[in-house]
Amino acid sequence: MFGLDTLNTFLLLGCLLAACAFEFINGFHDTANAVATVIYTHSMKPTVAVIWSGIWNFIGVNLGGIAVAIGIINLLPLDVIIDRNLAHNIAMVLSLILTAIIWNLATWYIGIPCSSSHTLIGSIFGVGIAFMLLPGHHEVALNWTKVAEAGLSLLISPVFGFGLALLLMFILQKTIRNKDIFKEPAGKKPPPMWIRSILVLTCTSVSYAHGSNDGQKGVGLVMLILIAFAPAFFALDRSQPVEKLFLNTKRIGWTMQKADTAALSPSEMEKYHIVQANLGMISNRLKGVTSVAQLDRDANFDIRKSIFLISKNVDLILKEHKKSKKVFLRPGDISVLKNNIKRLRTHTEYAMRWVILMVSLSLGLGTMIGWKKIVVTIGERIGKTHLNYAQGASAQLIAASTITVSSMLGLPVSTTHVLSSGVAGAMVAGKGRQNLRMGTVKNILAAWIFTLPVTIILSGGLFILFRFLMH
Repeated sequence: MFGLDTLNTFLLLGCLLAACAFEFINGFHDTANAVATVIYTHSMKPTVAVIWSGIWNFIGVNLGGIAVAIGIINLLPLDVIIDRNLAHNIAMVLSLILTAIIWNLATWYIGIPCSSSHTLIGSIFGVGIAFMLLPGHHEVALNWTKVAEAGLSLLISPVFGFGLALLLMFILQKTIRNKDIFKEPAGKKPPPMWIRSILVLTCTSVSYAHGSNDGQKGVGLVMLILIAFAPAFFALDRSQPVEKLFLNTKRIGWTMQKADTAALSPSEMEKYHIVQANLGMISNRLKGVTSVAQLDRDANFDIRKSIFLISKNVDLILKEHKKSKKVFLRPGDISVLKNNIKRLRTHTEYAMRWVILMVSLSLGLGTMIGWKKIVVTIGERIGKTHLNYAQGASAQLIAASTITVSSMLGLPVSTTHVLSSGVAGAMVAGKGRQNLRMGTVKNILAAWIFTLPVTIILSGGLFILFRFLMH
């Protein structure tokens, strides 16, 4: 299978199953947040709510694009993703998956709404940092730009969730005359139809947004596994004709030849030469080739690496030169160059339809199982009073909006922390800080703070251990 021997084929299948297990756990761990409010306001029966949420998670993964998935892949240095030693690639994959599953299950078992996003990204950081500490790899670096973007989005989004939900509740209290929406559910009686419709709609929005963001992380994880095990099959998009790859490379070369190199600084000239060298390397690799399938493992590795270096160095040249008053390319040529770089990246930034379908099924099915522990925490243990209709709708509306915007920007966020912080903000708007159960809030904050360092240390330690055992 994919040119692997029997043992490595079984290892690949095992890792793919483990990735599905991670996404399945993500379903009942994170998506419980989406259904908590409709269950505790009696807007939907629990069984109906989790099935409904599962369906919209499935749809979200399939229609949400792959920007977040590509961001996950690009967090790691390229040398870690495609090591020419297959055993090292297996060590990387096992470290990521085992860490993510262990921490997710541990926090779910004790009922703490921990973030699967934090868990996976912390695992990736750990592997990247451990790789940099290995002999001979000190000059390799994580993609710190992507790391900073991911880290900030994960850390800041709960603050936005809390603040915006608090603000929205204040606005609703001042503007809505019908105070039924601020009442707690009476027994198990469903709310009025108009309130119920709002709550179901916001639950649907959170479920779809969760699929479009968290589901993409699963897609990114599966693509990491496939590229690591079989770069000859997955390092480049085989569905695109080799002529397109060759033409995109040539167009970038033609545009770069128009550059006034005298206007470039020594640092920019160094990057310019790196771009030209890698454009030449791709052209040489593609000579006499009529399809991507004809390229061997090393050629796939080299072309993927060259595409990354071309894109990275062109971006750096443009950013550095933006500060300079000298003109090395006309504005029209710069626009053409950016468009061609974007087209070139499509040969490495992709995901197969069957991967997206596999992840969406895992996430959707996981949503329907094991949700109760987290639902109880969200519905009963954050606030001292019962969640009312306005609080539930405000928290979900803010969560759905925040996650959707983040997905459009290709940034990973935590559904768990955005929604739970939104519930906390809505509770505070009702009766002030004294309405929060500080014990639960402290547990959620502790999970938010400690997930990254714990997963970084655990995945990094496992990576070094597995590298040593598989050397």
